[in-house]
Amino acid sequence: TGAAIVENSRRNGNLSYDLQPSDGASHFKTLPNKTYHRRTFSALGSSNTRTRDMREKRLEGRVALVSGGSTGIGAAIVRRLAAEGAHVGLGDINTGDGEQVVQAVTAAGGAARFMPLDVTDASHWQEAVQKLVTEHGRLDILVNNAGIYARTPIDKIDEQEWQRVIDVNVKGVFLGAQAAIPEMRKTGQGSIINISSTAGLRGSIATHYGASKGAVRLMSKSI
Repeated sequence: TGAAIVENSRRNGNLSYDLQPSDGASHFKTLPNKTYHRRTFSALGSSNTRTRDMREKRLEGRVALVSGGSTGIGAAIVRRLAAEGAHVGLGDINTGDGEQVVQAVTAAGGAARFMPLDVTDASHWQEAVQKLVTEHGRLDILVNNAGIYARTPIDKIDEQEWQRVIDVNVKGVFLGAQAAIPEMRKTGQGSIINISSTAGLRGSIATHYGASKGAVRLMSKSI
């Protein structure tokens, strides 16, 4: 099972996405500020890049689960996967925003459903994965996006705050991969995409956050 760290960036006016499933560790590239596997296309179109409505949907028939998909980067990933034809399970503890994302996806012609998911609870992961497998017969993509951040210097972090950040940002990734991999093995393929941060490379004033994202980076290489 391949794993990758996702990055969005802009180059020459074009928007780049790293949403192509990785098919092996040999595709990893390390740059000064990111580790990622990239496939780029022009959001606006160009002479050498087909516009979106001219491309076949790359994820037609695939099934994806995205944690922390109710807002921000997670919501954008849900919308993008659905636009590429995937059936998307949006997992989050934020029901209200999650249902709004699902409604927007459905209105745009995509397929998504909200799934209550506390990423620190193994039973929640098992239930979410099994619901998707029961409905669609497979799980192809897992995006471990859920994460929390607190800008707290090390001498101000109490044990409870430290543990909460580590549980969500690290344990959540571990439990997600552990729940998804057996189903991916059944089909002989799958992609696990873990969202890390430059804080996991260069450190952060938020010691617990930097430590958690560094752990996600190396966990991705180890899966």
